[in-house]
Amino acid sequence: MTPAFFDRPAEAVARDLIGAVLTVDGVGGRIVETEAYDGEDPASHSYRGPTMRNAPMFGPPGRAYVYRIYGLHSCFNIVCDAAGSGSAVLIRALQPMEGLDVMQARRGVSARAQLCSGPGKLCQALAIDARLNGAPVTAPPFRLGAATEPVKVAHGRRIGISVAVETPWRFAEAGSPFLSRPMQGKIA
Repeated sequence: MTPAFFDRPAEAVARDLIGAVLTVDGVGGRIVETEAYDGEDPASHSYRGPTMRNAPMFGPPGRAYVYRIYGLHSCFNIVCDAAGSGSAVLIRALQPMEGLDVMQARRGVSARAQLCSGPGKLCQALAIDARLNGAPVTAPPFRLGAATEPVKVAHGRRIGISVAVETPWRFAEAGSPFLSRPMQGKIA
């Protein structure tokens, strides 16, 4: 994927990332769940404007925005839309495919469905942390390839937020057992 792929509205990028393959240093899998956020969205970190923490969200499309949640877990987003828009896509879950033994060691679990079934788990399994904040996802250590087969995509309400929960910008591969939570949405 090129930076131009990410230079589109967050909602479109989030939907189109379902089925794409993401690896970090050769460890990863198929993206099966995403959420979109933009600068007009009260649930977005960028809603109140640029800060030291959210600065990557206002940078060029195709960059990583990595932040800590609850002081414990990292969350990985990909900046999208025009530079300065404050838009990004949260990568919520992967279907693990490459480097399973490495993911299992990092996570301390062996069940494949538990390795990347949530943003914090995904970051731990792929060793995504603050050192990658602002890095281009179109260059190593990232590898991001488009979906190679058609995917049925469901969409519904985002989860883990307290405002704008009605916005149907959560996207997931319909029927995937690797999601952070079951999808209660419609096929897109």
